[in-house]
Amino acid sequence: MSLTFHTKDLSHSSFLVTGGAGFIGSHIAEYLLKHGAKKVRVLDNLANGFRSNLDVLKQYPAFEFMEGDIRQIDVCQKACAGIDYVSQKAALGSVPRSIREPLYFNEVNVGGFVNVLTAAVDNKVKQFVYASSSSVYGDEPTLPKLEERVGKCLSPYAATKKTNELYAQVFADVYGIRLMGFRYFNIFGPRQDPDGAYAAVIPLFVKSIMNQVPAYINGDGEQTRDFTFVDNAVQINIKGMLTDNTEALNKVYNVAIGENFSVNYLYQACCKHLNSDFPPVYREPRAGDIRNSLADISLAKKLLDYRPTKRFEDGLAETIEFFKKKYS
Repeated sequence: MSLTFHTKDLSHSSFLVTGGAGFIGSHIAEYLLKHGAKKVRVLDNLANGFRSNLDVLKQYPAFEFMEGDIRQIDVCQKACAGIDYVSQKAALGSVPRSIREPLYFNEVNVGGFVNVLTAAVDNKVKQFVYASSSSVYGDEPTLPKLEERVGKCLSPYAATKKTNELYAQVFADVYGIRLMGFRYFNIFGPRQDPDGAYAAVIPLFVKSIMNQVPAYINGDGEQTRDFTFVDNAVQINIKGMLTDNTEALNKVYNVAIGENFSVNYLYQACCKHLNSDFPPVYREPRAGDIRNSLADISLAKKLLDYRPTKRFEDGLAETIEFFKKKYS
């Protein structure tokens, strides 16, 4: 990642990235370290994160790893001590898993989130950004998705992310903490986990095609998603933490490209990049999934100067190259 998304000197600022051993979190931590942050502390319990993601960060003297769980308030207090800016990424993902394990998702995504918020307030953190999700739009049919128009949640995962937004607003109003949330739309890129029962679609497709094992498409494959390369998620986190625009605070923003593609198109694009004609296997639609997804990103452009730098095809090519090197 060679692009620069900030103008401030970071050498006097300390950052906490919760979930920083995970996919998006490790990219945010790497950016901050590359650009000379005074300290970048990663808090992760390694339930979803990987030590291999931390290996990229260890070369920087400003990096600090703290193994711990956001469900423990004392851990969160220790993690926030001496920190200026927080990027809260520690959470459980996956709609299907949340349907199977609603209590676990509530403990981590709601209870843990409130712990981190509380610790940030107690430690007088300057600015706090957190991961919400496009899943909060639920059954709202309008495209493109506008931040103020949300529907009924379709999964426990979506409910936890909607609850995060409610708590964030309350904490802003009651305690005066400066924060903002990001509704991510299908973030993908290098380091995304292709293994496990709840792996994301792009790494799953790439690994399946490379290994010639069944690649499953849920439903007819004509459902659409606003696939968003991880650099764009990094950009909004950096701009959100560092912005001086008070009008931008205490809001939620769509983080996407503003273009959508069908899952069938995605699969064919993966095959093309891998010079393969390996056919997919279609199966039943997945419970809790929304049919179509497309973001309006004008609010983030206006208030945070968010400018997507890498579109779907270029990001996909870079991601596939990463997995080819990893698995060849």
